[in-house]
Amino acid sequence: MDGTIKLAPNTYRVTTHPAIREIPASDWNRLASPDTPFMRHEFLAAMEDHGCVGESLGWLPMHLALRDEHGHLLGAAPCYLKSNSYGEFVFDWSWADAYHRHGLSYYPKLVIASPYTPATGPRILTEQGAAREQHASALIQAAARVVERLGVSSTHCLFNTDEEANLLELQGFMRRVGCQFHWNNRGYENFDQMLDTFTSTKRKQIKRERRRVTEAGLRLRRVRGDEVTEEEWGLFHRLYCNTFDKRGGLPTLTLPFFQAIAQDMGENLLLVLAYQGNRIVAAAFNLVGRHSLYGRHWGCTEDFHSLHFEACYYQGLEYCIEQGLNRFEPGAQGEHKVSRGFLPTRTWSGHWVADPTFRAAIARFLEQDTRGMDEYLAAMQTHSPYRALA
Repeated sequence: MDGTIKLAPNTYRVTTHPAIREIPASDWNRLASPDTPFMRHEFLAAMEDHGCVGESLGWLPMHLALRDEHGHLLGAAPCYLKSNSYGEFVFDWSWADAYHRHGLSYYPKLVIASPYTPATGPRILTEQGAAREQHASALIQAAARVVERLGVSSTHCLFNTDEEANLLELQGFMRRVGCQFHWNNRGYENFDQMLDTFTSTKRKQIKRERRRVTEAGLRLRRVRGDEVTEEEWGLFHRLYCNTFDKRGGLPTLTLPFFQAIAQDMGENLLLVLAYQGNRIVAAAFNLVGRHSLYGRHWGCTEDFHSLHFEACYYQGLEYCIEQGLNRFEPGAQGEHKVSRGFLPTRTWSGHWVADPTFRAAIARFLEQDTRGMDEYLAAMQTHSPYRALA
């Protein structure tokens, strides 16, 4: 799509781009939040450059750019034409099945997201200021226009912020609520001070798990992305692939992708390595924002009691406390995270469906789904390990 959208008192030009490199990195990153490294130009470009997205994987880039009459970039959104729902973490396979049973095609659809990244943050990128809402609304309208012009079923904005959820609703998107388990820093000076806020039972459980890792002769090391060696990246990637092989999934992130982002944005990466002697037996990959840590991938050579908790949770919590980070998102799902300090947290997605009959049916589904999710969130909150919440 290449055209104009008129929103008084300004005229905007919206374009689509099959490669993010058509948009200058400096312009894109000027709009992206420093707390969401998975939205950086370098991160998304590395996916395109190194075979992590594309038509064969069902992620065909179609990024949106909003410019003024002088060509100045006012807003952007990472968009993809999807021929499946893999790697989204907002599950709509039942919607696709309903379309199929009625002789209609749910795919392709348009998705606004960072591929394979179920982490909350701005997806509609604009300059901050008085015009933020107007520019964001123009981009949201443009996404609906793409759906109309291409004749696809729908558009979906995944893991957006509270503010974006409200803007999407104003533009006719249906809101969907999800649940993840996040940790918030209450000004802890060290890990033990955090544990002091836990109930006695949960505090003993975590200390026992950490002790078992030490008793197994394992030691942990945290390494910034640009300090990880080529050999270590190779070992991590093999462990990452092993995890997907065990679970029957597809390891879409390639070794050259990890090497590229380590070179271009290494300060935003944290690798946790577990050693038995001099041998690396496990690794966990994290993304580091200005205020937040995002746990993403992990793998191990063999099972060690409690090592997953140590590498993926406790090392990250220690890092957040040491670095003064406010928040830790350790990844999607996982009720076992609650007893380790990660509390149930609402996540959002927005959905615009072209067909009025299916739009009404999905709206009814979402009403029931929201009630069920609210009950689930309340139930999980009762399992909090903290003695009292501030």
